[in-house]
Amino acid sequence: MQSKCARLDRFVSVKTGINRKDVRSMLAQKRLKVDGDFATDIHQLINEFTHVVLDETVLQAKAPVYIMMNKPIGVVSATKDEKHKTVIDVLNENFTSDIDSSSLHIVGRLDFKTSGLLLLTNDGRWSRNLTTPEQKIEKLYCVTLAHPINKNYIQAFAEGMYFPYENITTKPAKLEIINDYVAHVRLVEGRYHQIKRMFGRFQNPVIGLHRMAIGKLQLDAALLPAESRLLTEHEVLHIG
Repeated sequence: MQSKCARLDRFVSVKTGINRKDVRSMLAQKRLKVDGDFATDIHQLINEFTHVVLDETVLQAKAPVYIMMNKPIGVVSATKDEKHKTVIDVLNENFTSDIDSSSLHIVGRLDFKTSGLLLLTNDGRWSRNLTTPEQKIEKLYCVTLAHPINKNYIQAFAEGMYFPYENITTKPAKLEIINDYVAHVRLVEGRYHQIKRMFGRFQNPVIGLHRMAIGKLQLDAALLPAESRLLTEHEVLHIG
């Protein structure tokens, strides 16, 4: 998702059909407000969330939305799907706030059989910041295995694993043994079925995978599967 910006004069012209040359005089007449203040510069950049008013007419009032969902198993991380229920379907069924779900996109998908923390937003700049590899934002997963695990797993995960099909070596991951069949895994990547494939090196199938946290943001323990809530301002600004 890309955040779109346009000069104020071009934005007003596109929205109203007014000639761009006439926008300058509108500024002098104090007919345009941007984010509550009278506009003074036709070169001012307008993004998708800038509030713009011409006289008494609102030209744009879109607000950023940031949502945390406890994604249930058996739901696809997609906005549309012809065969399966999507996270947008789940959101529409269970979310009480008045939002335009059609404008949302998913920040870091989860597999069909994976549950836990999923983020949705209409803010492309924010989502790119969370998902770009350069940010190295850590994700925490709770993994349930079919067979007992031991300390040998810890070193293997910390060293990274080579996947010949893609000719890549995974970045170091942190594995904490909770009990014989449960581990917590922290990693900064999100390659295709990465956790399942890493445990597959030990011929140990993953029978449960649940994302607990992204960066500093933990899944709200009060959210039942399929439930969602808006992020607080603090959570939005301090997730990384």
